[in-house]
Amino acid sequence: MTSGEAVRRELEALAELAREVARSQEGLILELARRVRDTLAGGGRVFFCGNGGSAADAQHLAAEYVVRFGRERPALPAIALTTDTSVLTAAGNDYGFDQVFARQVEALARPGDLLVLHSTSGESENLVQAARTARERGVGTAALLARGGGRLAGLVDLALVVPTQSTSHAQEIQLAVGHIVCGVVEELLFEEKK
Repeated sequence: MTSGEAVRRELEALAELAREVARSQEGLILELARRVRDTLAGGGRVFFCGNGGSAADAQHLAAEYVVRFGRERPALPAIALTTDTSVLTAAGNDYGFDQVFARQVEALARPGDLLVLHSTSGESENLVQAARTARERGVGTAALLARGGGRLAGLVDLALVVPTQSTSHAQEIQLAVGHIVCGVVEELLFEEKK
């Protein structure tokens, strides 16, 4: 196979996956947008977390809410739990890496907030513990997942599972879904106020 064939194969596979998600999960994507909108409209905050590339996506999406996405509008309260190195390392050192997000959920999240977890496996123990802590505290939960959803799919209020085993394609679709949700949220929040 030539390099050009590899490029075409990967992009065509990603395009087909995007079409499948559009066909099969449009309702879930709109439901996630509604939950984010309801959280923000009710004075709550949206928290994001994930590991590795999913941590980068969590930070990326939190920034879209705080700064702006597709329109000029007031800043929206969103926080990535992946960014405070002092908290992450202290929690990891004192309680273990499994607790780095759960400790932050315990400290910061309240009923009326929403925790959005990003994972391709759905099996990361620190995300599982964060979801459990959120549930115990009455915090809403949603997850962007792949590979069948793993344990996280059964621990959250809303699970959007990208139907792929490919980590890279899952993350690409999850980021696209996150952007779509942010755009819909902006439209719902700021068109409603006109």
